[in-house]
Amino acid sequence: MEITENTLIGEIVADNYETATVFSTHKIDFCCNGNRTLSTACETSPVSVSDLIDELKAITHKDTTANNYQDWSLSFLADYVYNQHHTYIERKVPEIKQYLTKITNVHGAQHPELHQIKELFFGAADDLIPHLKKEELILFPYFRKLDQALKTQSKVQPPQFGTVVNPVDMMHQEHDNEGIRFREIARLSNNYTPPADACNSYRVTFALLKEFEEDLHKHIHIENNILFKRAILLEQQLMN
Repeated sequence: MEITENTLIGEIVADNYETATVFSTHKIDFCCNGNRTLSTACETSPVSVSDLIDELKAITHKDTTANNYQDWSLSFLADYVYNQHHTYIERKVPEIKQYLTKITNVHGAQHPELHQIKELFFGAADDLIPHLKKEELILFPYFRKLDQALKTQSKVQPPQFGTVVNPVDMMHQEHDNEGIRFREIARLSNNYTPPADACNSYRVTFALLKEFEEDLHKHIHIENNILFKRAILLEQQLMN
């Protein structure tokens, strides 16, 4: 794709996820705030828009074997999100909670920021699990209906929620909330850098939190910038 200062960040990463590394390096949010142009993003970033474009073009000109999510059906993409990201969250949340509780009890007096990190992560966990269920029980089944209607060239009956835009708007807001939480966790943890007196459990906890945030960024990007946008367009197509 052609990249200019008016290209949306989300579209660039949707076209080639390898570009996410460039945005992450410059601390430019590509998932929750993917609807900004490069020019707008650079207004609050030290990198110039011309330098950013050069870095992105260097990535996009390379051959890549990254998944091309745009070529996948809605059903397959929804299944991928569930299998790769939803199950990851459900598996990792109890493990990270256990580690955070342990290191906060042991090191919380010397590092009071751990109490805030623990509170933020536990709050994220409490909100993320029901969030996943809403997607799995409401949105994803509807995406499969849209997919089937496309294959059979048939009309789709309006869902109980009126249009897919309504639950998608709610998911976007909940994604934004998690983006705010994890930016604060990253700040409090000095970008997941353990202090000099950190024990092995402390280091493992920060490594797990960093991995969790990176997975969440990719998860939200795929949903916000690819899956949800395509579902909205397909619904409009099938209901006309």
